[in-house]
Order: sequence, then C-alpha cells, then structure tokens
Amino acid sequence: MNRMSSPLLVLFAVAAVIAVPGVALARPHGLADAAMGVMMAAAGPDSLGAGWRQQQGEAREAVQSGRAIPLGRVMEQIRRRTPGRPLDAGMEQSGSRPVYRVRWAAEDGRRIDYIVDAETGAILRADGE
Repeated sequence: MNRMSSPLLVLFAVAAVIAVPGVALARPHGLADAAMGVMMAAAGPDSLGAGWRQQQGEAREAVQSGRAIPLGRVMEQIRRRTPGRPLDAGMEQSGSRPVYRVRWAAEDGRRIDYIVDAETGAILRADGE
C-alpha cells in the first residue's frame, strides 16, 4: 500500500463506521474507537509490529476492566490539543504502567509521538511538538 492511499483508508474507515451508527454510537466514544479499529485493521498486520493482535486484546481487556481509558478518549484529547489525525496507536508498558503510544500527523505537517498514561489519560511526553 502506498502512502497516498492512507488518507483514503482513513476516510473509508470513518465512512464505514458512520454508515452503521448503531454499532459505533452504542457507547460514549464509540465512533472514535470504531474508526481507529477499522483504520488500524486496514493498515495490515505488520504495520504495528509482531504481536499486535495480542496487544489489541490486552488493551481491550484493560479498558473493559476499568484499568485503562478508551483509546478514543485519548484521541479526542490529542485532537483538541493538536488538530490533525492519528497515524497509528497502540498500548505498551512503560515500567509497570500501561501507556498508549500515539503517532500523530498535525495539520501543520509535524509528526508527533505522544506517550499517554493509559490509566489516567495524562500526556506524559510529546516528541515533535
């Protein structure tokens, strides 16, 4: 897949989620979470490295058990701070704490790597601001 098709995939992902509003809007932040899931799935299995499916399951479990906030809420927070769009995102461990790593394309062309505490939503680091 070339880089020119990425914006089209994001547009397609959002359109697909909007086309089925009952699924995406069944819970708060459902639209953003669903769009991110479709976008990440469309990127392919190698885009986030080995083990991304297991990582996705662990992140889902952490959110469902209340140990982490939804990724959609993190995306909304970043979007308010820095208008733009996500390039990719995933949950990692930083010491003993789960964190979201979000690669973000700002509207002004900068690429920013955000590290966000998955339990509190606090932005711990923003490389490229």
